[in-house]
Amino acid sequence: MLQIYAIPVSLYSAKLRILLRHKELIWEEIPPPGGYGSMEYRQIVPAGNLPALRDGSLLLADSEAIAEYLNEVHPVPPLLPDTPAGRAIIRERSRYHDTRLEPAVRALFPYMPERKRSGFEAGRHADVLTDRLDGLGRLLEKAPPSEMLTLGDCGFPVTLCWLDLLIPLLGLSVDIPATVLEYRDGLYRHKAVAEEMAEYCPKLTAEMKLWEAE
Repeated sequence: MLQIYAIPVSLYSAKLRILLRHKELIWEEIPPPGGYGSMEYRQIVPAGNLPALRDGSLLLADSEAIAEYLNEVHPVPPLLPDTPAGRAIIRERSRYHDTRLEPAVRALFPYMPERKRSGFEAGRHADVLTDRLDGLGRLLEKAPPSEMLTLGDCGFPVTLCWLDLLIPLLGLSVDIPATVLEYRDGLYRHKAVAEEMAEYCPKLTAEMKLWEAE
């Protein structure tokens, strides 16, 4: 059985669970020993990041590497198109999530406790998020998503769930483009996405209330 080191509200852990659900794989979820980033966990995963996958003697600790590996080992249903150009477009979308949109969202995490919002530059963060969301909208216009759930899609439902909660919490003036909202709604029609987000979003809401009260 596959084992994954993960925590419930980790963005990239949820991204991996969407993929696992879509592939109809069975896995055991293990919290990182000693907690996320601990020295105990780093003895297993040197980078200390989540998620990590153990499949027999193989240990992988990068969500993209894990996704590519699982798609090769369990090719049905496929998560990448069958042409080089199609695969490149999907990888471009996935990289955009991991290197552009998600880091802009993650930059808001330190400000979730109300006591840490002194000096919070709401306008600057809103401008960055607006730019990243507009960029995603342009990517989707250039290469409209198909009915197929792909490797490039699995991270976006989670990150957009965070945005739905963080924008009003931090009073950010950010409008999510209609193209992005349509894309999100389309992703939710996939069974694997709907199942993961039905569990994930309530847990995130509860955790954010605790973080906000810190």
